[in-house]
Amino acid sequence: MICQECGKKQATLHFTKILNGEKTEFHICESCAREKGEMIPGTPGGFSIHNLLSGLLDFEPTSPNQTAAKVQPTRCDHCGLTYSQFSKVGRFGCSECYKHFNERLDPLFKRVHGNTTHTGKVPKRSGGLIKIKREIEELKKDLQGRIEQEEFEEAAKLRDKIRELEKQAAEGQTAGE
Repeated sequence: MICQECGKKQATLHFTKILNGEKTEFHICESCAREKGEMIPGTPGGFSIHNLLSGLLDFEPTSPNQTAAKVQPTRCDHCGLTYSQFSKVGRFGCSECYKHFNERLDPLFKRVHGNTTHTGKVPKRSGGLIKIKREIEELKKDLQGRIEQEEFEEAAKLRDKIRELEKQAAEGQTAGE
């Protein structure tokens, strides 16, 4: 692929920018990237994933609760790791750190991933019950919306579908035990 900037050299850097759901891709050569001041990983003056994560871990609070959490020097009671140390190292000291830093992690996960719950892929063979539970959750949200919009016939259909899926889930749990 040819550089989109100079149109001469081979593009070696590929940037993807997603802003408000719109995806833009840039394909540029290393020299054009240097001229534009882009950071190039693995080169002098570039950045590392650790530096990126450190920046994310030390974000500015946006609510009063986060302000209080930012001011307090939080320390894990189990291993003694402070949040400041965690933001520099990028790793927790023990499994208890998740509990101690929970107030700071939820906003961080929301910023990075857009959500605080994982909704990744589910294996086809073993994920049947998980898929049913996710479908039930989605249907319940849809049901609530239908009720608010006073679409009671559609709401009744959704309610029946939810009951059917809940029955399948209950049967699946007893069969798996």
